[in-house]
Amino acid sequence: MARLYSAVFACVGWFALILQYGLTISGNPHMGAGELTLNFFSYFTILSNILAALALTAPVVAPNSRLGRWSASEGVRAAVAMYIVVVGVVYHFLLAGIWAPQGWSLLANNLLHYVMPAAFVIDWLAFTPKGRLRWIDPVKWLVPVLIYGGWTLLHGKLSGWWPYWFTDVDKLGLGKVMLYFTGLLVFFLIVGLIVVAVDRTFGRRDRRLASA
Repeated sequence: MARLYSAVFACVGWFALILQYGLTISGNPHMGAGELTLNFFSYFTILSNILAALALTAPVVAPNSRLGRWSASEGVRAAVAMYIVVVGVVYHFLLAGIWAPQGWSLLANNLLHYVMPAAFVIDWLAFTPKGRLRWIDPVKWLVPVLIYGGWTLLHGKLSGWWPYWFTDVDKLGLGKVMLYFTGLLVFFLIVGLIVVAVDRTFGRRDRRLASA
C-alpha cells in the first residue's frame, strides 16, 4: 500500500512540476529559456515540490540506493513535510488572493500548493516510522531556508526579479523584507516543532502497542 501510494503521488508531483515548467517557458516568450529556468528554480514552492517528489520516488524506484535510503530516512521526510506544509499555508494566506490562474495554470497551481502538500503529509503520517526525531531537528531544518533566503536576495539584487511580493526589496525595502523573512522563519520553526511533537506522540503509541 505504501509503495503504491508513493508511486501515484510521485507521478502527480512530477507531472505538476513539468506542467508548471512548460507553462513558465511558453507563457513568457519575451524572456530567454535560461533566465526563465533560473527563475523557475528560484521559487521555494518548486524546490519543496521537487524534494517531495524525490522523497516519494526514490524509495520506490531505487530503495537500496544512496538517494533511496536518504529520502526514506525519518529526518529527511519530516523536514520535507515541514517545508511543503509551509508552502501550502503561505500560498493560501499570502498569495492566493492576488492572482487567479485559469485552465492548465489552475491545475498546476492546485497540485503544487494543495494536493502535494496534503499527499506528502498523509504519506509521512501513515508510512514513515515515528519516534526518532529530536527537538533540535527543526532548527537544523531551517538551514536550507536560510540558504534560500540568501539566494533570493542575491538573485533579486542582480536580476531585479523577486519570486514573491514579500521578498521584493525594490518595493518594500530590505528592512521590511527581513521582517517578513524573520516571521516566516519563526513559522517554519513552529511547524517543525509540531512535526516533532506528532512524531514523538506516535512513537510512544507505537512502542506501547509493540510491548502490549
